[in-house]
Amino acid sequence: IRVAIETSTPLGSVAVARDDRVLAEVGMGIQTRHAERVLPALEAALETAGAERREIGAVVVGAGPGSFTGVRVAGATAKGLVASLGVPLLAYPSLLALVAATPADGPVCGLFDARRGEVYAGCWRVTERGVDELLAPRVGSAESVVAALGDVTPGPLFVGGGAARYRSELESAGARVASTPAWPRAAALLWLAHHHGAR
Repeated sequence: IRVAIETSTPLGSVAVARDDRVLAEVGMGIQTRHAERVLPALEAALETAGAERREIGAVVVGAGPGSFTGVRVAGATAKGLVASLGVPLLAYPSLLALVAATPADGPVCGLFDARRGEVYAGCWRVTERGVDELLAPRVGSAESVVAALGDVTPGPLFVGGGAARYRSELESAGARVASTPAWPRAAALLWLAHHHGAR
């Protein structure tokens, strides 16, 4: 089995999968201190999946950007599991996990609020056949991200906390913004690991 940990945003999660099937995903709420919840959440996910820690064959982690503490918690927990179990570690950008968790037919840009009027941004086209990076993860204003994607067609859908925070700026620049909240998910990390291998 594979396990995944994603804690780059206030809504974190852990998940367990066997092959391409997610067996369990446990969320950690907005006000939760991820450092105190990751291992208990992982144990709960393993129990729900009917699996044991010794069955873990790989650990997948969201590598940020995002909350400095959250990214450190996920990384430290993942490294501890890898060291104790002797299994591989796979890491993907948390922005890519956000994009992969978003059902869309075209390109999707994930945005996290980086504060001070800026966003963490990355844009991909994700399909069963592959992941096509359209804009490498970067920090900048919402408007600069839209401008950098001017030649991408169809125009990407913007998702995530940064998209919600800077909705008016994005829409003023001609961007499409998702109407519902979106977060990176541990299950999306497992999907990426299964379909697209080591990164």
